[in-house]
Amino acid sequence: MAPRPAWKGYLKLSLVTCAIELTNVVTHAEKVSFRILNRKTGNTVKRIYVDAETGKPLEEGDQVKGYEVSDGDFIHIEEDEIEAVQIESSHTMSLDGFVEKSSIEQIYLDTPYYVAPADKVSEEAFAVIRDAMAARKMAGLARIVLYQRERPVVIEPLGKGMVLTTLRYDDTVRRPAAVFEDIKAAKTDKEMIDLAQHIIDGKKTKFDPSKFEDRYEDALLELIRAKKAGKKAPKAKAPPKPSNVVNLFDALKKSLNAEGGGKAAKSSSKKTARPKAKASAPKRKSA
Repeated sequence: MAPRPAWKGYLKLSLVTCAIELTNVVTHAEKVSFRILNRKTGNTVKRIYVDAETGKPLEEGDQVKGYEVSDGDFIHIEEDEIEAVQIESSHTMSLDGFVEKSSIEQIYLDTPYYVAPADKVSEEAFAVIRDAMAARKMAGLARIVLYQRERPVVIEPLGKGMVLTTLRYDDTVRRPAAVFEDIKAAKTDKEMIDLAQHIIDGKKTKFDPSKFEDRYEDALLELIRAKKAGKKAPKAKAPPKPSNVVNLFDALKKSLNAEGGGKAAKSSSKKTARPKAKASAPKRKSA
């Protein structure tokens, strides 16, 4: 069964328009989920709204959204009033500008959606917009109203369709400098960098998401299977926590040997052999 679209509307490039629909890229259907039960009866429980002052439960018809304009003073907002709020991006995504996707910092990328034509009539216009962007190797910038929020988005070709990624607003993103400013500049040792590079070279691989596995969920399933069979929960040993590196140079050498790259490092180190330290030279500082 085809997944239900998250949004339906139109994609617009100047005077060219086509009907499109967005589909969630990510699915959580196969994830382990838990329900809250009454421990005594084993029955499932449900959440209900209660009046904060009286403690009495509310019927669904008595619930209304409220916006606080001052301390304890709310304006009532009805659901149909919210649904009546419409702007252009509620139903149409206009491609207002084009950029290289690589120019968008990763910290601004949020949630991806697949974009496909919504009907047969729209397929040709959709293909023209998609192929034109692909030929220019560009991604389009637009805006869309999703879940009662207008969100900036970037759209790019992907095979027969396109992929849309919502973007975070600048004022919601912490700049790297705000987090990294306290990191002191460190002068790194070239030989240690070389050793680290050899370790990286030995771990080169190809990106293959099919090999990703949620090992925590596997452990949860093991727990569930044991409980279902009437057995005790399996006792798992807590993995050892890594300790601070006492001598970074030695740790790098041991890591390289453990990865099987010791020979390559030795042949490389012959060309740039570290000179022997003089008797008066200070010992290497430990990290």
